Amino acid sequence: MARQHDSGSTPEGTTLSRTVRDHVDGALAEVDAELLRRYPGEPGTRQPVHTVYVPADALAGTTVADLVRDWGGSATRLLDQHAPGAAALAAVLGHPADALATEVHARVRAKLDREPIEDLRIDFEDGYGARPDQEEDAAAVHAARLVADAVAQGTAPPYLGIRIKCMESAVRTRGIRTLDLFLTELLHAGQGRLPDGLVLTLPKVTYPQQVTAMVRLVEDFERATGLRTGRIGFEIQIETTQAILGADGRATVARMIEAAEGRATSLHYGTFDYSASCGVSAAYQSMEHPVADHAKAVMQVAAAGTGVRLSDGSTNVIPTGPTEQVHDAWRLHHRLVRRSLERAYYQGWDMHPGHLPTRYAAVYSFYREGLDQAAARLSAYVSRSGGDVMDEPATAKALSSYLLRGLDCGAVDIAEVEQATGLSRSQLDTLAGRLADR
Repeated sequence: MARQHDSGSTPEGTTLSRTVRDHVDGALAEVDAELLRRYPGEPGTRQPVHTVYVPADALAGTTVADLVRDWGGSATRLLDQHAPGAAALAAVLGHPADALATEVHARVRAKLDREPIEDLRIDFEDGYGARPDQEEDAAAVHAARLVADAVAQGTAPPYLGIRIKCMESAVRTRGIRTLDLFLTELLHAGQGRLPDGLVLTLPKVTYPQQVTAMVRLVEDFERATGLRTGRIGFEIQIETTQAILGADGRATVARMIEAAEGRATSLHYGTFDYSASCGVSAAYQSMEHPVADHAKAVMQVAAAGTGVRLSDGSTNVIPTGPTEQVHDAWRLHHRLVRRSLERAYYQGWDMHPGHLPTRYAAVYSFYREGLDQAAARLSAYVSRSGGDVMDEPATAKALSSYLLRGLDCGAVDIAEVEQATGLSRSQLDTLAGRLADR
C-alpha cells in the first residue's frame, strides 16, 4: 500500500513525494550546469577534411590564391600523368571501375580546380625553423597581409591561419611576438575585424598551463582591441607523451580542453613528434602505429561531446618520382585516410600537392558509398517506419552528421541528400545537434 502524503505533495497514482523530487533537482543542479558547460555538443560549423601546412617563407613571393591554385594544378597534373581517367585511378587504389569510381574521379578533379585546399596553415614552427627576429617579424606581418588580401578578394580557403612556435621557454618569446604581430596587422588590415575562418595553432603542448597561457594572450588581445570576449580560439597540437598521460597518471589532454576555457577548437595529432617521443624508430613512425592509436583514442574520448574536433596527422611518404613510386605512395595515403575516417577522425594533414588526389578520393568514396544506406536509415528513423535496423537517437545524430560532412566537402549534393532522405539541410542540422553558435 502506498504511503500517505500531505495533500498536493504528489501527483495522483504516484508514490514519491514532491519534497524528494525537489531535493534531487537541487542536488543535481550543479551537475546539470557542468554538463552544459563541458559538453555543449557539436559546433554548427564545417570541419575541413584536411589541413595543409606550408612554411611562411613559401609565401614570400606569391599570394594565398596563387599558392592554392598551384597546389591544385600540381595535383591535377600528377593525377593526369599517373592515373589518367577514372578506371586508372580505381585500379591504382584497388577499386572496381564502376559508377562510383567514375563519380568520385569527376568530383576529385572538380575539387582540385574549385577548392583544392580547405584549410591552410602558414607555418612559423617546424616548417619554418629558427630565423633572425627581424626576418620572422617581417614574415609575420607579410602573412597577415596575405591572409587579409585573400579574404577581401574572396580567394581564401574556408579556413586559414598560422602555427606559431610553442610555449616552451626557448622559443616562447618568439612565438608570442609572431602571434602579436600577425593578429595586430590582420586586425588593422581588416579594419577592426578578424576573418571568420581564422585558425591559430599552438604546437607541442605538454602541460595545461601552456594552454592557459595562450588563453591569457588572446584574452588580452581581445581586451586591448575591443574584440568580443572569446572571439579568438585556437587548435592544440598533441605531439608529446605528456599531453596524453601526465606525471600524475591523469589524461592531460582532457585537462587541456578545460584549460582552454572554451577556446579550443580542435586537437591535432602530431604523428612524428609523438612517435619519436615514445621511442618509435623512424622507419615505423606512422599514423597507424599502436602508440598513435592509443594517443588518438585518448584524444577522442577526452574531446567527445565538448565541441572540440579531432584531426589525425600526416604521412611523410610523398607521391613523386616514377609512376610505380607515385602509385605506392597513393595507395598508402589513401589507405591511411580511409582508416582515419572509419575511426571517426574526419580531418588530417596533407604535406604535398600529390596527397590531394588520394585525400579527396578516399573522402568522397567514404561518403558516397554509404549515402543510400545512411539516408534510408535516417528516413526510417524520422518516419518511425522501422526498416532493417532500429536506430537510436544517438545513431540518428551520427547518420545526420555523416551526411552533413559529405555535403560540406562536396562529396554529395544537397539535392540528392534531400531526395534520398526527404529532409532539408536545416533538419539535418537539427538532428545532428549542430549549434548555431558555439
